[in-house]
Parts: sequence; C-alpha cells; structure tokens
Amino acid sequence: MRRLLLCAPRFYGVEYEINPWMKLSRRPDLACALRQWEALRQALTRLGATIELLEPQQGLPDLVFTANGALVRGEEAILSRFRHLERQGEEPLFRRWFAAKGFRLLTLPQDIAFEGEGDALFWGGDLIAAYGFRSHIRSHRLISEIWSIPVVSLALVDQRFYHLDTCFCPLDEHRALYYPPAFDAYSLAALRGLGKELIALDEADAVAFACNAVVLGKDVLMQPCSRRLEEKLRQRGFRLHLLPLGEYLKAGGSAKCLGLYLDNPVF
Repeated sequence: MRRLLLCAPRFYGVEYEINPWMKLSRRPDLACALRQWEALRQALTRLGATIELLEPQQGLPDLVFTANGALVRGEEAILSRFRHLERQGEEPLFRRWFAAKGFRLLTLPQDIAFEGEGDALFWGGDLIAAYGFRSHIRSHRLISEIWSIPVVSLALVDQRFYHLDTCFCPLDEHRALYYPPAFDAYSLAALRGLGKELIALDEADAVAFACNAVVLGKDVLMQPCSRRLEEKLRQRGFRLHLLPLGEYLKAGGSAKCLGLYLDNPVF
C-alpha cells in the first residue's frame, strides 16, 4: 500500500488570499479542521497506508497541504519553488524533512515556480503536469530532462482550479477523473490523445473537489460527491470512502492536497 506525507493542522487557517477559495471573511473552524484531518489520517491507516508526518510550524498555515511540497520518484524528490511569498517559508522545512529521510534532493532554478504534486501527477508511464497559475511551463521540460520521462503539459484556464490536483485525478494506469472546463482545448486534445478512459465531472462535483482524492489501489478517499459519480466509480470496481473535509475547501484544498505520495515508482 501507499506511503504518504501528512502534516497535522495545528496552525492551519486562512491568513491570506492567494486563490479564489480563500476569504479572510470565511475562516476555517480549527477544532473542526483537526477532527476532519484526523478522520482522514485514520481512514488512510485503516486501509493500509503508511503515514509519515511533517512537523507543523506557526506562521505557515498552508503547510498542512503537503502535496505541494515536492514531487517524488523512487528515492529522489524534486523540491517545490512556491510562486507566492506567503508559502515560500515552507521550502526549507520540506528540504530538511526529505534530506533527513535520505532522499536525493533535486531543485529547479530559483526563478521557475513549481508546486510539486499539486501540479504534477504520474499516470501510468506519463507525468501529467499543469501550468498557468502556480507552476511554470518551463518546469515541465526540466523535469522531463532530469528524469528522462515523458511529460504531458496541460494549461489550466479556470482560476478556481489553480492546481492540477483540483481538476484531475489518476485512478489507475488507465482511468482518471477530470473536469474538462478547467483546461484549454489543446490540453484536452492532449489528454484524450493518450487513449485512456477519462471520467468527466460535472461542475457540482468539480467545485466540491471530487478530483482532489487520495487513491489507494481500489480505495478512493474523497469529499462527498454526487450519487451519479459514486455509481460511475463503483461500476468500475472502486470502493469509495467519503470524508467531509469542508474546512479545507475554505482554503482551496481537500483530501489529496493533504497528502504527498512518497512511493511513486521509477518507470
């Protein structure tokens, strides 16, 4: 089963506005956020995932969204370079954690924004990577060269879906969830050209961050979704674990944002 990095939401909150979901007038209830995070952690553990923990730090309210901190492949980690000043203080914490765990650390040039697994997800033999709001398209070429892997570059065009993992979710090597209006026409053609099954979400499921799911084999942990989407996934043999994570939606995140995969294979 999978190994993931999480960070307890001890200092989580909406302290600034760097995406359309974040409103200083609509801050999370920290006690409720702690309960929701703990329910996610327990569900992951119950399903066999190994959980590693990053120590939270005061003044870094988005550190709980560990998926943005790096992209891991085998024993190597490409560390993130956050676009927004508000999150750049997270970078040395991720660097220290990965170094202490024995990963080989890789970095991109200082002027090239890249927000880790938030904008890059492995799907079979390809790396699907997004640009437009948080990560720079130049990061895709560099990652492709560093690891000698194919990268499919997608342009995000809806500010509500500012990271790839808010609108695209690989379910297995051949199937993925996605929200078509989050991408431009060229990107949709590139995705569809891969010849795999793409399961389209409607807007209601998309804005509930149904794509922002953690997948453990046939188990899918996600924010509650529509009956229609539940049925589509169950017909394909997936087991759904629906977890209310509404306090994290207030910051533009959900289940996948809260966990970074540490065991992506080398292909």
